[in-house]
Amino acid sequence: MTAIDQSRTVAVVGTGTMGQGIAQIALAAGHLVRLYDAVPGRAAEAADAIGARLDRLVEKGRLDAVERDAARERLQPAADLAELTDAALVIEAILEQLSVKQELFTALEEIVADDCLLATNTSSLSVTAVAGALKHPGRFVGLHFFNPAPLLPLVEVVSGHATDAATATRAWATAAAWGKTPVRCTDTPGFIVNRIARPFYAEAFAVYEERGAEPATIDAVLRECGGFRMGPFELTDLIGQDVNEAVTRSVWESFFQSPKFTPSLAQRRLVESGLHGRKSGRGWYPYEEGAVRPEPHTAPDTEPPSHITVEGDLGPARELLAMIREAGITVRESDEDQGTRILLPSGGQLVLTDGQTSAEFRDVVYFDLAFDYRAATRIALSASEVTEWETLRQSIGLFQALGKKVSVIGDVPGMIVARTVAMLVDLAADAVAKGVASPADIDTAMRLGVNYPLGPVEWGRRLGRAWAHELLDELHARVPTGRYAASLALYRDSYVRMDKDGAGS
Repeated sequence: MTAIDQSRTVAVVGTGTMGQGIAQIALAAGHLVRLYDAVPGRAAEAADAIGARLDRLVEKGRLDAVERDAARERLQPAADLAELTDAALVIEAILEQLSVKQELFTALEEIVADDCLLATNTSSLSVTAVAGALKHPGRFVGLHFFNPAPLLPLVEVVSGHATDAATATRAWATAAAWGKTPVRCTDTPGFIVNRIARPFYAEAFAVYEERGAEPATIDAVLRECGGFRMGPFELTDLIGQDVNEAVTRSVWESFFQSPKFTPSLAQRRLVESGLHGRKSGRGWYPYEEGAVRPEPHTAPDTEPPSHITVEGDLGPARELLAMIREAGITVRESDEDQGTRILLPSGGQLVLTDGQTSAEFRDVVYFDLAFDYRAATRIALSASEVTEWETLRQSIGLFQALGKKVSVIGDVPGMIVARTVAMLVDLAADAVAKGVASPADIDTAMRLGVNYPLGPVEWGRRLGRAWAHELLDELHARVPTGRYAASLALYRDSYVRMDKDGAGS
């Protein structure tokens, strides 16, 4: 099945920011585009706004004036729904209310030809439910673009329960022909990105609610240690706290209030207070004129230890050994088989976070997972009230000797980056096992849709899924709500990998 021919008409219903963006994409692909909005005059206003954006592209040298003029000729506002009769594809971007969408598509069924594809850009409603009112739901599909649609490459092609395979394939091919990167998925709450991304926000908010660290520190650790483009507090301020919380609540309710997706009470209070982020002037951070943004916690400079003793190979943090040697610190290796850890001159231990807490041991400092320990500019350390000050001081000095800023957080199991990544890996494994999407499409969606440094499936492979499973097991033992209970898919994969390595039973 091939893409919709360039000579065929594409109609866009709904002329807000997303509708205008989708119309601009179809125009750039060479289609005649008809814009319709239920509010009289809105379609004409939207056409003028798109024309103005095309003018700016010409001014910037990104579009030829002749191409702009041709695109303007192909852009036609429609005063009545009946004017969409020749459309080969109708994409809806209207109010996120099921009854309103169903009413629109029921009307469209009576107008368009039998071979016309009907598509919704919904991000929160069930594609299956929207199509449920149609006589021919097989030609209905989800085409979820990301905002701003002309710039962001990802499109989730969502098959509802009744969507024909040929429909999904044609929609996928059309999105690809428009220069987008389409991924296929089944009709699950949140689709790919909004389902799997929940822990990125939820774990950061949980660390804050546990009084482990302030937003500025958590954001800095996820950016500078985890490799994420933005931290969750600054990102939700940009998205809008009301919007982000509504998506989280929608996914949670759609999964029958699963603890995996439990919303944050702290974020709920923010929304209730009208502190919605940048658009309201204040969210997690202040944005009023003259406001000073809080700085992340950064430990003062201290002397590094003269030497360390290493037991084990440090697993995902093994690159640190070479870095420590390069920093001129003597590395001694122990034959003791007591696990994987760094022994400090103080007698204390420095351990990669494993889901346990520092308070459970006599003198342990935990350090967080990094996406790339060499590239990371910040490392988080976790200690408890029973941790010796000298052990914490030497741990800080060790990482500072490697050129890292150090943030000391509370005694939080799994810390910040590690628990976030483990949850992302788990939700991705669960989605693959349940046929939501392929591993490749999940990784593509998470890299392009939310700019993750690595897709969670690939991240799991690099760390070894046994790592994520073991960390979640420890978290679940300390927070037995079900939130951190590893999925059956992760459990199985962990033991399959152990058997392949000769360690399973």
